[in-house]
Amino acid sequence: MYYEIDLDKIDTNAEPPTEEPARQYYFMAKCREWVREFEQTHGRVPTACVTTFGCQMNARDSEKLRGILKEMGYKEEVEDRADFVIYNTCTVRENANTRVYGRLGQLKPRKKKYPHMMIGLCGCMMQEPEVVEKLKQSYRFVDIIFGTHNIYKFAELVATRFVSERMVIDIWKGTDKIVENLPNERKYEFKSGVNIMFGCNNFCSYCIVPYVRGQERSRAPEAIIKEIERLAADGVSEVMLLGQNVNSYGKTLDTPMTFAGLLKEIEKIEGIRRIRFMTSHPKDLSDELIEVMRDSKKICKHLHLPVQSGSTKILARMNRRYTKERYLNLVEKIRGAVPDISLTTDIIVGFPGETEEDFEETLDIVRKVRYDSAFTFIYSKRTGTPAAAMEDQIPEEVVKNRFDRLLKEVQTIAAKSCAVHEGTVQEVLVENICDHDPEMVTGRLSNNLLVHFQGESGLIGKYVDVKLKECRGFYYIGQLSV
Repeated sequence: MYYEIDLDKIDTNAEPPTEEPARQYYFMAKCREWVREFEQTHGRVPTACVTTFGCQMNARDSEKLRGILKEMGYKEEVEDRADFVIYNTCTVRENANTRVYGRLGQLKPRKKKYPHMMIGLCGCMMQEPEVVEKLKQSYRFVDIIFGTHNIYKFAELVATRFVSERMVIDIWKGTDKIVENLPNERKYEFKSGVNIMFGCNNFCSYCIVPYVRGQERSRAPEAIIKEIERLAADGVSEVMLLGQNVNSYGKTLDTPMTFAGLLKEIEKIEGIRRIRFMTSHPKDLSDELIEVMRDSKKICKHLHLPVQSGSTKILARMNRRYTKERYLNLVEKIRGAVPDISLTTDIIVGFPGETEEDFEETLDIVRKVRYDSAFTFIYSKRTGTPAAAMEDQIPEEVVKNRFDRLLKEVQTIAAKSCAVHEGTVQEVLVENICDHDPEMVTGRLSNNLLVHFQGESGLIGKYVDVKLKECRGFYYIGQLSV
């Protein structure tokens, strides 16, 4: 925990502090009292489960929620047995909303059977006014609803719910506030995500994120450095720097700092062995950043560089602010500086107005860049975005055909691109026991590729040399090198 505060020493009969994060620690202490009452009444510690939908930014937010719950006294439990279920939602695609409504429907009978149970909803989906209205009308059994801007207030909102015993809704349209030094419960002991900025100013025409995450705002570099130093002291050796567009980091600071400049400072931190980051917007990726990546001993040989489309016409309609030619020139420049870099991307198929010729341009850029992997998506109309109102929406059967063709192309090329490391010995950070074989462990290369090899749980969190014996598309089967 970042603040070494003894919650039992906080006077919960006094007025809550006005300054953050002291105010939230006050409410954590307050909630701990109610948790202890629950324990006395029910003869057990109450349990909680945070379920994350969506991106790594959400995953990092969920770690903060888990940390706060732990300070309150909750014990972690699986969703179908938890006394407090929190969904940290995503709204990038329509089906993400549908999934949440479906899960809420499954929770309703449990909530009726166990009135003490609580349900919380937060994240991007909650920033949509029509969603909140639907929840108020049709899902009155939900206890707490809050969005992306005030996640730090979680303890205060839980305390409010304990007192009021009715639905608590706290949605902000935006904020310039960043609250530091809150607890978090990491998924891994040896690696961690680190938010370096929040929000987005790009307003790609298909994307709901700027509307639900708000305007771009960067954390102070001193706060980021301090957090990573604490993580390193706690055993973390790999950090993932997170932002909707990390390349524009620092523009909102009183004393502007480039993302490349921040990376140079992070590289100095003792104990940090690997530095990753995402996501990079091609229009903001600077020569300075390429030089830092070239010269760095710690920045991983992996860059996620979303292209979205290979058609300059469609890119303009998407408001991406680069052309196909500029993107290809950028890739050439990156590979010239870091020849062994692994490039991955995002691609949208079926954007309004996409012709067969436009789609062929996308296939062409995939063939030219030869990505190690690509996240491919069928365009999802999001109400409130400019693209949703565009004419020339593409028929479903056409989109499906193009998506299948793209997927086949991506997989064929990626299998060949990834196989170039076959037979080499590479450093691997072991992450967990293999999902498919308990006698194997799974690790990750600097270039982000996974490798499975024979090993025991004692290797988890360690860096080991592994011979990559067989490439199987997006992963390797390896052997521990002695």
